[in-house]
Amino acid sequence: MTRVTVALGTVLLLGIPAAAQIQPRPTLNPPPSAPPTQTTPATPDPQKKTAPGADTRAYITSHTEVVVVPVTVKDHDGRLIGGLQEEDFRIFQDGQEQQVLKFSADPFPLSAVILIDNYLSQKQADQVQKSLMAIAGGFGPADEAAVVTFSEFPTVVSNFSFNNDLTFSALKRLELNQHFPGGFGGPLEAGPVINGRSQETGVPNVGARHETVDVDLDDAIYAAGEMLKGRGRDRRKIIFLISDGNNARNNKHDFKETLQLLLTADVSVYSISVGHALFQHETFRLEHYANGTGGDTFYAGKSDSLARLYAKVAEQARNQYLLAFSPQEVDRSKDYHSIEVRVRRPGLDISARQGYYTSAVNAPH
Repeated sequence: MTRVTVALGTVLLLGIPAAAQIQPRPTLNPPPSAPPTQTTPATPDPQKKTAPGADTRAYITSHTEVVVVPVTVKDHDGRLIGGLQEEDFRIFQDGQEQQVLKFSADPFPLSAVILIDNYLSQKQADQVQKSLMAIAGGFGPADEAAVVTFSEFPTVVSNFSFNNDLTFSALKRLELNQHFPGGFGGPLEAGPVINGRSQETGVPNVGARHETVDVDLDDAIYAAGEMLKGRGRDRRKIIFLISDGNNARNNKHDFKETLQLLLTADVSVYSISVGHALFQHETFRLEHYANGTGGDTFYAGKSDSLARLYAKVAEQARNQYLLAFSPQEVDRSKDYHSIEVRVRRPGLDISARQGYYTSAVNAPH
C-alpha cells in the first residue's frame, strides 16, 4: 500500500542537478589586482596597452540558498502520475508558502547502494537469494550501483560501477547468511557443535545465532549514505534496502544522526520489507527512513514478488518531479526546517522529504 507522505526538502545546496540549474545572483568582488599607490596624479600613457587576456571588469557573484525537493506522485492504486506542471504544485517551509523557482519532470540517472540484510532467517534468506539477480534488471547504462551486505558490520561486495553485468555477477555470486567472511572472529566462533549441541555446554544451539549476533541497521544505512554523499548532484541517490527491519540497540550512529546525514547528502531510502517483519511490527524503522527521506516502503515475502518490486523501485526513484525554491522568511536560529508539498489535483498521493538542514555538517555524536 502506498503511503501518503508529507513532502520535504533537501539540504542547502551550492549546486543543483543539471536539469534544474538556477543562475546565482552576483555579488561585487574587487578587481583581480589593485593598481599601485600614486603620490601624484597619473597621466594616461597612450602607448601603454592592457596586457592580452587581462580582465579589468568588476564581477558580481553571490551565494544563493536553494533547496531542492524531489517529489513522487501516485494515484491511490500506486501508479506513477506523469504530465503534471509547475502550477500543479505548492510548497511550504515551516508552514509558509514558498515560490517555486525551478521545476523539472525529466528522469534522472541513479546512483544506488543495494543494501542487503545478511542476517535473515533461513527461509527469508532463501527467498531473497532467488530474487537477487532481478535487481540488476532495474538499472540502465546511465545508472551506477554498488552492492553492500550487513549484519553486525557492513561489507562492500561490489563498489560503484556503471557496468550492469558486473552488478549482475556480484548479485549472482552473493551467498546470503554466510556471516563473517574471511574470519572476522567474534560471536560466531563459539566452539565445536555436533548434532546441534554445543560441546562446551551440552545445550542445543537452536536459535543461538540470533542471540549472539547484532544487526546494526542504523550503522549500515549510515555507511551507505557516506558512500553516496560524494556522488554527483545531477543524479538521484538512493539506498535500495532489503531487510526484515531488525535492529540492535548498540549502533554507533542513531536514527536521528543517520537521517540527518541522508538529508544533507540528498539520499532517499527505498526499503523492501521481507519475511515476517510486518507481523512482528519491525517495519517502523524502515518506514521512518523511507518517509523521512522521500523514498518509499514495499512489502514482499516470496521471490517472484520481490523480483517484480525491484524494477518498480528503480522506476519510481528515476521518475520524480523536482521542485526548487529559495527559502523566504526563514528562522535562522533553527537548523532543521519542515517542508510540505501539496498538489492541486485531487485523489493523488505525494511522497517527498519531510524536511532539510541548513547546515550540511553533522553535529558531533
